[in-house]
Amino acid sequence: MKPGRPKTGTVVTAWLAVGGTLAFVAAIALALVSGCGPAVTPAVTLRVERAPSTPKDASVTIDEQYIGPLAVVAARGVRLPLGQHRISVEKNGYFPYDALVTSDRDDVLLRVKLEPVPD
Repeated sequence: MKPGRPKTGTVVTAWLAVGGTLAFVAAIALALVSGCGPAVTPAVTLRVERAPSTPKDASVTIDEQYIGPLAVVAARGVRLPLGQHRISVEKNGYFPYDALVTSDRDDVLLRVKLEPVPD
């Protein structure tokens, strides 16, 4: 290709790309302004501290929905919508940990310690 002016097709393609991008951004902005976007639900963060004797692979469920292993939940936290939630931590060979928490405006902190079932 010779240096100099770009071919007409290249210029048209560039203008169409810019126009398409601007149209996409405008459509997203219009959707958000008109209320078509996702609803924003207020939420707080559930933080978990795990006692050293508590197994890392204990299962965490919130409102009867499996969330993940305790170590992951403790490391990352979980976003909770405002309201009451039942949190359970279970592992075979240990008594289950159950808590009923109310998420309001502040983050929720749980200190979880699973007690082993005696032999």
